Amino acid sequence: MVRILLIGCGSVGRGFLKVISRKMEWLRSAGIDPVIVGVTDSKGGLYDENGLDPEDVLRKKATGGFDNSISSLDLIEKVDFDVGIETTPTNAETGEPGLTHIKKMLERGANVITSNKGPLIVDFHGLCGFAKKRGLSLKYEATVGGAMPLISLIEKTLAGNEVYSIEGIFNGTCNYILSRMEKELFPFSHVLLEAQELGIAEKDPSYDIEGIDTAGKLVILANAIMDMKVGMKDVEIRGISEITPEAMELATRNGYTIRLIGEVRKNTGKLRVYPRLVSKSHPLAIYGTLNAALVKTDLAGEVFVSGRGAGSIETASAILNDLIGLYS
Repeated sequence: MVRILLIGCGSVGRGFLKVISRKMEWLRSAGIDPVIVGVTDSKGGLYDENGLDPEDVLRKKATGGFDNSISSLDLIEKVDFDVGIETTPTNAETGEPGLTHIKKMLERGANVITSNKGPLIVDFHGLCGFAKKRGLSLKYEATVGGAMPLISLIEKTLAGNEVYSIEGIFNGTCNYILSRMEKELFPFSHVLLEAQELGIAEKDPSYDIEGIDTAGKLVILANAIMDMKVGMKDVEIRGISEITPEAMELATRNGYTIRLIGEVRKNTGKLRVYPRLVSKSHPLAIYGTLNAALVKTDLAGEVFVSGRGAGSIETASAILNDLIGLYS
């Protein structure tokens, strides 16, 4: 039995509950018996050390049935669990509340899986060092690229390779906006509004369109894959709000498109997020809300990966992969 405490029951947390419910029999056949012993959000929670039914949790979440006397920190302290899953919203400046949640769960002797970029942006080496010292795992595939298996690809499939650089498209909102601008030659503001109406862009889209989300993912990749010691202050960032239909038309006429590219290069230590001309024959000339990355290595050469970078089920897929990885 694997006792799971889920901290955060927003879109990603609910997606994880749906995935666990859907894959329960498969997991048991693979020798993993997941039992949800507690779930919290910012307003309350539920717990039962004998196990909660994921579908029942989802119903109670939808109808306001969480107990508002239960807090995340209370459950971390009082419930016995083997794996803590942290899916609260990202705060790239302080890492909170996820940073405290992860530290407390590691202190309790539990492995931790997170989709929350904030704690890793703020204190990657501190958290990973603390987990290692206690003989625990901190896993974070879902923080960079959602269902796109970039971190596991590099750490497992490309094990033994030296990674020279990683460049890619790490924000589906920006890629959707630029794809639409290329196709229809609409102004940025028009396509942004469309993306908001479709639920692709947030009500406050600044985190995405100003390149902050992509920058945070680069920081995690640089620290995790290249063992750099970098933070947000080390990233040169420029967003996409100044891209015009005229610029996109000129690029298209010459066989290019414009994409928001994040890149980290080991030899220079340079991290950049910026709109760049990309040849339409280049692997990174992808469309819609997809993410993609091009990894340059010493042995395997160039390796390209693409996948859905957002979505509750897609992100939960990455969390599930990390969970399976802990027990296989």
